[in-house]
Amino acid sequence: IFPVDVIQENYVRNEILENILDLDISVKGSPDFLEFVSGGKVAFGSVPLAHRNGDGRAVLRSSLREFLCSEAMHYLGIPTSRAASLFVSDDDVWRDQFYNGNIKKERGAIVLRLAKSWFRIGSLEILAHSGELDLLRFELNLHIVSETANLISLWMSVGFAHGVCNTDNFSLLSITIDYGPFGFMDSYDPNFVPNTSDDERRYKIGNQASVGLFNLSKLLQALKPLLDPRQKQLASQVLEGYGEHYYSRFTELFKTKLGLLGENENDNYLIAFLLKEFWALQDLAKHKLFSEWVTMYLLRLNSNNGDSDAKRRTRMASRYKDIVQPLKYTMKIYQAEGIMRDGRDAERFSLHHVAKVTTSREM
Repeated sequence: IFPVDVIQENYVRNEILENILDLDISVKGSPDFLEFVSGGKVAFGSVPLAHRNGDGRAVLRSSLREFLCSEAMHYLGIPTSRAASLFVSDDDVWRDQFYNGNIKKERGAIVLRLAKSWFRIGSLEILAHSGELDLLRFELNLHIVSETANLISLWMSVGFAHGVCNTDNFSLLSITIDYGPFGFMDSYDPNFVPNTSDDERRYKIGNQASVGLFNLSKLLQALKPLLDPRQKQLASQVLEGYGEHYYSRFTELFKTKLGLLGENENDNYLIAFLLKEFWALQDLAKHKLFSEWVTMYLLRLNSNNGDSDAKRRTRMASRYKDIVQPLKYTMKIYQAEGIMRDGRDAERFSLHHVAKVTTSREM
């Protein structure tokens, strides 16, 4: 991260610009480019739009959270957009953070997010509604069903709740985008909801897999104008396979975390048993049910086809380290809020420190 002005409040992640944009060194260091990524220069003929009659501005609070979480997710091995830069504005922004009528003045900011595409499932719904079939046909790709199942299973494997899983926030590339009211579980709870405005718990963490299927069904509905009867039948069959894709990947991830090899008819029960114990028992290690689970687990390890403890440790620490060995610290909301409490002079140091801690596996 390096500052792009003398105030040292604006930061560009150098390696992100290199990896995603593939920019020449002379371009990414030029004044014109820095003005462009900071939002000071827009493409000719473009018109900035604000969503739902809003002012189109982000606040530092949410910008820091997105900056930190998208990078943490990347280092967890989860497909995601990347945060290339963070710019702090001198303009004040008025926001009702908790939707309780308590409006406060906050500092504005801009995060430059990078991804190979920003098309969403909702984008195709718009194209279908407006009759833009040529562009809709260009975007047709049914691999999104299995890739979406894979993405949500990865979210679940690290206890990540997106917060707003509508079609506008689901990428056609099946990457994590739009970090709004997200959260990581502190303790296992399938009813965990990080979004304080989600009173009905529609997007609770335990619903994410089913919401993914709902969004994909909306995608199929948007694509129907392009499909002949045979293609519609094929698309429906692909969609019906979503649940199998999800549970297969979910099971695979947790088997990897537990160091299990091969197939065993009791694997799903072993995983479900462990998760329910996490939910029900606060002092897990002292409970009888946990001892029963450990006994089941050891018996299962004995069926690992001659696998040894040493081989299993090596395999889990190297080949599958993204899945088995999580980051040193789970990114938490209070970390971003703490950066703002440090005051302007300390923000740059705090951002560097928290970004390093939340993307590191070093213990």
